[in-house]
Amino acid sequence: MINLKVNIDNVLDFVHLEEIRSYTDEITKHQTSIKNKTGKGSKFLGWTTLASDISNFLLESIEADARRIKEIAEVFVVVGIGGSYLGARAVIEALGHHFYEMLEKKEHPVILFAGQNMSEDYLSDLLDILDKKDYAISVISKSGTTTEPAITFRILKNHLEKKYGKENAKERIIAITDKDKGALKELANKEGYKTYVVPDDVGGRYSVLTPVGLLPIAIAGFNIRNILKGAKKMQIFNNENPSCPENPIAVYASTRNALYNNNKTTEILASFQPGLTYFTEWWKQLFGESEGKENKGIFPAGVNFTTDLHSLGQYIQEGLRNIFETVISVDNPKKEIRIPKDELNLDKLNYLSGKRINEINHNAELGTILAHVDGGVPNIKISVPEINEETLGELIYFFEMSCAISGYILGVNPFDQPGVEAYKTKMFALLGKTDSEK
Repeated sequence: MINLKVNIDNVLDFVHLEEIRSYTDEITKHQTSIKNKTGKGSKFLGWTTLASDISNFLLESIEADARRIKEIAEVFVVVGIGGSYLGARAVIEALGHHFYEMLEKKEHPVILFAGQNMSEDYLSDLLDILDKKDYAISVISKSGTTTEPAITFRILKNHLEKKYGKENAKERIIAITDKDKGALKELANKEGYKTYVVPDDVGGRYSVLTPVGLLPIAIAGFNIRNILKGAKKMQIFNNENPSCPENPIAVYASTRNALYNNNKTTEILASFQPGLTYFTEWWKQLFGESEGKENKGIFPAGVNFTTDLHSLGQYIQEGLRNIFETVISVDNPKKEIRIPKDELNLDKLNYLSGKRINEINHNAELGTILAHVDGGVPNIKISVPEINEETLGELIYFFEMSCAISGYILGVNPFDQPGVEAYKTKMFALLGKTDSEK
């Protein structure tokens, strides 16, 4: 039985249930085409069975490398962009201590991220830290020529070799790349780096359950087997229950498309847990790159409440009515804090004394949903009992499959990203890249 639930009660004042259920046959058709790998982009459907197909040998290798890195490094730098870092960061920040890098005693390396931007100041600040810390890195790229991570890796490789010597440096570099081709694979073979494979049939934004995500998550000290367990449970449930009324994947995909057809063109993913901020960033890439094609698609935006209620809350409440919200609701936090009584009561908060912060947070969540619905914003609620490895695995598979089905409903290929190349062409021309270097 899966833990995740979807509630669409706060959508039904905006879209009739019959309209949502009208997608049942289409979703069943798309579920079948995904399972049989017959739809658009079918050569990139390897992610659908990663959780059930991954070998114990691969998991043991990842876990062994995690133990090895823990022994030699205080810091582990993940060099990648897009799906090469967002999935790992989403899981690590959701599961980890909010201020882990500030703790005096650390059981596992601090995970830092690089190659996801081209800010000179960011990289300079990173090097300041790496000058003083023992570190290792993973570089993630199928080709090895993606500009941002390639530049960063060149700099960090140089830094590592100067700090530890060439022979010792190579023991601190793990390349996650194509199995047999590309610049990074060629370099890894030449230098003798440990390597893991990005499967040919898995695109970057769907790769969190490959070594791309699993290695840094394991190094951060989390149980990757339980993440895969959660994803596998969702995979099995989806395969056994493809129709709308029983399946949260089908309910979510059909509801968001029904809203889109009623001029709700922006989806705001909201959470009342700051640890899910980067999960939202992962979700934004997943849906943005998958659906935003052919002048179609729901625009994916994200907020973290209650923080953003004091910034974007006004727009959501009273702005242009082309938006709907999807809220990830977490029943139970990891820890407990109660509000103390104060004799002076100058802040007038004694009526809350003895209550848990979580109770107040949940009432803020409920109050926000009710206010936004009253303000003309439909709301989809996705509930999980708590944030742990298993529920995150469920959420990952839930959103990945929902995204694939939604893309097919739109009539686009949810597994390519042709528009991403447009800025690169202009940038290379401005930098004077020659034809021989392309």
